[in-house]
Amino acid sequence: MIVSWIQLAILIFFIAGIIFATVPIFGSLLISPKARSSELFLPYECGMRPHGTAWVRFGINYYFYALLFLAFDVDVLYLFPVAVFYPESVGFIPFFEILIFVFILFAAIIYFWKKGVFTWPRRIKV
Repeated sequence: MIVSWIQLAILIFFIAGIIFATVPIFGSLLISPKARSSELFLPYECGMRPHGTAWVRFGINYYFYALLFLAFDVDVLYLFPVAVFYPESVGFIPFFEILIFVFILFAAIIYFWKKGVFTWPRRIKV
């Protein structure tokens, strides 16, 4: 079997990749301290000792706000390439495309507002 230089290079890079992946793992196992204490398994809270449980139940409203933020944030990211291309464009077609895009975003905000997504519910005291 004849091995060309490209096949040899691929084999060398494959072996080097495996070495670069396994050496840090085994090195950390050999070098890391072996002391185990109960404080290692506590949740990290800015250097302060935590009090209470780490399993706090958050309301679903936090997730709604996070999802809405991500949705609108990603949509606004589409405006950056258009803003870069806009000075080189000819005519008003890109302007109207951006106008329609922003109108749809505002329509979505109004829809969520009318549905009551942005109203924070009052905490019910039991």
